Amino acid sequence: MRWGIKMKIHRFPFTIAYADTDAEGIVYHARYLEIAERARMNWLRGVTKCGDDIGFVVRELNIKYLQPLRVADEFVVETQMADVGAAIVRVEQKFVKDGAECAIINLKVAYLGGDMRPKRIPDEFIKDLV
Repeated sequence: MRWGIKMKIHRFPFTIAYADTDAEGIVYHARYLEIAERARMNWLRGVTKCGDDIGFVVRELNIKYLQPLRVADEFVVETQMADVGAAIVRVEQKFVKDGAECAIINLKVAYLGGDMRPKRIPDEFIKDLV
């Protein structure tokens, strides 16, 4: 880990709409990915853009479903960097409703330069996120 400090948690509130659910009113499994992406975009809002770099792209993703979310549920997606390497960041996103974890997404994102190749993450980029 490049930074010996505690990573802050970004909280993104969300409410489940009928369009997010299946016929039984339970959130469709793939919608978790879309909601998580919105939370990550919100987390990265205002972060320094580094020249012509592409930025972060998802390299690996794992979802653990713990309990279902349903139509009209209000919850928060908690996004936090778990580890920072030279060109890779491990990110954890928790879907939390009333203090209970409903799903956990663990992912690795790679930082890419303008040539679409992995590149060392600029320090100023990381400073904006911690």
